[in-house]
Amino acid sequence: MAEIQSLEQLGEAMGARPVGGEPAPVHERKVDALGRSYATGKRKDAVARVWLSRGSGKIVVNGKDFTAYFARPVLQMLIMQPILAADRDNQFDINASVEGGGLSGQAGALRHGISKAMTYFEPELRGVLKPYGFLTRDSRVVERKKYGRRKARRSFQFSKR
Repeated sequence: MAEIQSLEQLGEAMGARPVGGEPAPVHERKVDALGRSYATGKRKDAVARVWLSRGSGKIVVNGKDFTAYFARPVLQMLIMQPILAADRDNQFDINASVEGGGLSGQAGALRHGISKAMTYFEPELRGVLKPYGFLTRDSRVVERKKYGRRKARRSFQFSKR
């Protein structure tokens, strides 16, 4: 039996793969015939279908301007986060249809959909958006109501007498 002199020889003896054995996944550009990328974003019960294309920065949600649809400035800021993080303001036109849930969930779904569509349009933006968590689907949903309870966890009022 030969004596092991280095870490590489130890790895070979143990049958391990060399460091960096599997290449990193390559993300390809996904664009339709009209030059748009499509993505679906979800948050709570809301679902956003997003089409993103080159343009002047116009965002349309359910046929309305996004500032008219989402009147609260906090929700408008939430939607603009991935665009500003990637430094792509006034470069993409976004057309989205949103349904289900409330306004807050819809804004979160739209942010998720915009982020995914941007990575499909420009795969190199993935490294910019991923650290902020824009590509992660927030899986928190409302807990269901249980039998014998007033709400999901709240009990009925107790009275001793």
